[in-house]
Amino acid sequence: MNMPAALLRLLFTVLISGALVAVYLVVTRLVLAKAGSGVRKLAAYVAGLPAVVLFTTPSCAVCKAAQRPALATLKDRLADRVQVIEIDALENRELAEEWSVFSVPTTFVVDRKGVPRQVNQGFASADKLLGQLQLVL
Repeated sequence: MNMPAALLRLLFTVLISGALVAVYLVVTRLVLAKAGSGVRKLAAYVAGLPAVVLFTTPSCAVCKAAQRPALATLKDRLADRVQVIEIDALENRELAEEWSVFSVPTTFVVDRKGVPRQVNQGFASADKLLGQLQLVL
């Protein structure tokens, strides 16, 4: 029994897509596990309060134009229920490496216990971050 070529291509596409999703999920878990050991090294982190940790650089245009305003909106909405910690990835290269930061902006959502729960590589909107924070509030 021969499968039509279109069905075979569809099956191949689904398998490749599934494999890519699986790789993404595994890599994300590894990044979060690795970052977890670095929370204690954040001088500004206050235990018991969820946090958004932003890795940025002085020359990051997306950080200035979009990510910082999104974090300001988030802070306005949640006030003292969340802390926002900004880290210059150039000045803190070892910390950025420890957190597996490869590009900026990169944001991490950290729960009350200091465990990173989400990572966003690239711009993350205020609504996206709010949704992620609601899982840990």
